[in-house]
Amino acid sequence: MNHEPLAYRMRPTNIEEVIGQQHLIGEGKILYRMVKANLLSSMILFGPPGTGKTSMATALAKTLNLPVKLLNAVTDKKKDMEIVVEEAKMRGNMVLILDEVHRLDKAKQDFLLPHLESNLVTLIGCTTSNPYRAINPAIRSRCHLFELHPLTLEDIRTALTRAIQHTERGFGSRDVHISEDALNHFAFASGGDLRSALNGLELAVLSTPSDKNHRIEITLEIAEECMQKKSFSHDKNGDAHYDVISAFQKSIRGSDVDAALHYLGRLIEAGDLDSIARRMIVTAYEDIGLANPQAGPRAIAAVQAAERLGFPEARIPLSVAIIELCLSPKSNTAYKALDLALADIRSGKAGEIPAHLKDSHYEGAKKLGRGIDYLYPHDYESGWVNQQYLPDSIKNKHYYQPKKSGKFEQALKQVYDKINQEKRN
Repeated sequence: MNHEPLAYRMRPTNIEEVIGQQHLIGEGKILYRMVKANLLSSMILFGPPGTGKTSMATALAKTLNLPVKLLNAVTDKKKDMEIVVEEAKMRGNMVLILDEVHRLDKAKQDFLLPHLESNLVTLIGCTTSNPYRAINPAIRSRCHLFELHPLTLEDIRTALTRAIQHTERGFGSRDVHISEDALNHFAFASGGDLRSALNGLELAVLSTPSDKNHRIEITLEIAEECMQKKSFSHDKNGDAHYDVISAFQKSIRGSDVDAALHYLGRLIEAGDLDSIARRMIVTAYEDIGLANPQAGPRAIAAVQAAERLGFPEARIPLSVAIIELCLSPKSNTAYKALDLALADIRSGKAGEIPAHLKDSHYEGAKKLGRGIDYLYPHDYESGWVNQQYLPDSIKNKHYYQPKKSGKFEQALKQVYDKINQEKRN
């Protein structure tokens, strides 16, 4: 009896058996073309756990009938890599599949680099980390970077069905019957992690006694027990975290209530109130701004309430605030106006402050011409008087470009336009 785990046994032996990733191995795509040209270059495969990075690497080498060595950048030593290089020198070439390649230390990296340069060793690095953040540029620049996408439910169903039916590597020699609901649950509860789904299926088959006809019946209840309804996984330091909070803010900006609530739910499941609070507050001021000025204070109040309540009750004020933020009119004119002013200042377009605006609250100020011709707006019935405030060099600049979104900013626009008209007259 083969005691290797099902997920290991079901690893593809050629690229035709790889599940998903058609953007890389589909006919005419880059890895498909590499195989057809009998040419394998050093590469980094990156993507979420369980998407088949190591499996794809192995399948590529086996399809081209190349010798393979599988190492781990954390647990294997430099000596193990030296053995790979010596074997490559005898055989002419070697594919080194290096798991957790982002953890490669400097000594191992320095040893490998010249052999990658000479093509003595073809490196296929596998990582769940973003290579642009986690992998040393010296390694990264010598490799093609290929992103593996999360597997779809249909991809995982296909792999599970294959495992049930495969006689040599799967459970094809047993009379396994699985309900449609159970199959769907394995696929769904794995969260896109094929290894997790296969592990759950293996546990179900091996722990379920056969009936008098030697049939093994896998029901939804068994699937639920074996998967233990895998909890939502969210790495606060990983790319997935930044992707979720980015999607969260963009959904609010795009006024999509349902999407914003979905991503809020993900962050709540991760217990990440800090990210929720920060994104809510910045969105209220950055994306809603003058279109609904009360959105900012109300977002802050909701965050304070959530912090006092804690989860699970914290979700209640957060949901109220998120729906208001989504459906509020949007305007980014305030900070955009400031950014334009900052750009002028940083490019040297500051200019001299007009003399009538300079401080005159000291002895001798009038002798210097400070504040002499200043007109005090409150001395005028409308509370406004036409006088120059900007330096001469930029006196006709207009930074604020109001939008017609929201009654508040429309009212501001009317005042702003009237003042500018008066200045021109």
